[in-house]
Amino acid sequence: MDGPLFKPLQNCWRVERAERAAVIVDACDYYHVIREAMERARHRILIVGWDFDPRIKLDRTGGRDEENVTLGAFLLDLAKRKPDVAICILKWNFGALKTLFRGSAIAWVARLAATRAIKFKLDSAHPPGCSHHQKIVVIDDCFAVCGGIDMTGDRWDRPAHADHDPNRIRPNGDPYGPWHDATMAVDGPLAAALGELACDRWQRATGEKLDPISGADPIWPDDLKPMFRDRQFAIARTAAKYDGHDEVKEIEALFLDMIHVARRFIYAENQYFTSPRIAQAILERMREPNPPEIVFVNPVTAEGWLEQVAMDAARVRLAQIIGSEDPGNRFRIYTPVTDGGADIYVHAK
Repeated sequence: MDGPLFKPLQNCWRVERAERAAVIVDACDYYHVIREAMERARHRILIVGWDFDPRIKLDRTGGRDEENVTLGAFLLDLAKRKPDVAICILKWNFGALKTLFRGSAIAWVARLAATRAIKFKLDSAHPPGCSHHQKIVVIDDCFAVCGGIDMTGDRWDRPAHADHDPNRIRPNGDPYGPWHDATMAVDGPLAAALGELACDRWQRATGEKLDPISGADPIWPDDLKPMFRDRQFAIARTAAKYDGHDEVKEIEALFLDMIHVARRFIYAENQYFTSPRIAQAILERMREPNPPEIVFVNPVTAEGWLEQVAMDAARVRLAQIIGSEDPGNRFRIYTPVTDGGADIYVHAK
């Protein structure tokens, strides 16, 4: 394509600069980093998530005191120690039904909601059949994390994905399988822009306007090594048409443009592969004389019976269609396993 790849309000919302940025692989490191960052908050912690479970333990590999602290207990203690720091938590409303079946989780949510410094709200600002799926944390509008990891159960794991990690357990003590995920931490103007995005979602869901924060002291966790410095990044969105707001499909447009301009190689980790438009764009590249090599890393099957019915058959069919036009075997889908052969669930995006 001619000109720059990023085109605001076409395939992205904004292009902003990050003074520092780092990709965080898996929730073990993410939970450690976000705890350290929240400790440094001076004005506001804004958590926007698909799911939220206050019973999970954040820092499972630190000292004994840290290992025994749940997310809910940490936030209650933080609110007590820093009453001037507003803690705003927004969770998808349908996912809240799960809380009813999580034992002590509903009691934890009640305790959080009853704390003056904490606001716990549910997001139902979407059409039927849609969900709120953002996973964003913004601290003082100067540090932000955006990616695939929610603060909820069955997410914590280490990059080694050991077959029997003793810390990979649910709040009730039951073990769960290996889980791969990723997110990204940023600061500078890019973090402020993500703060604006998260505040907009908060206002749509609750009707309450959160004022932007300016002049806050920089926050960057000591244990997080920056991978990029002083770089430009694009923020792309997806949103359904609802309540006077237009539909936004910037992420799809960006994916299509990236597939179109790639010359040698495309690597993607994704929970699902079911988009006919993405498949069509790949198919068109496969028909070229010298197409790029394209590698997708997916879970072997979707999570949950409903997702399996809706997603797995579509992925198989799209792969078969692409394969019929790929004589050079340039398109491949891989599913990761542990050293012992157990399937690793891929939740990264």
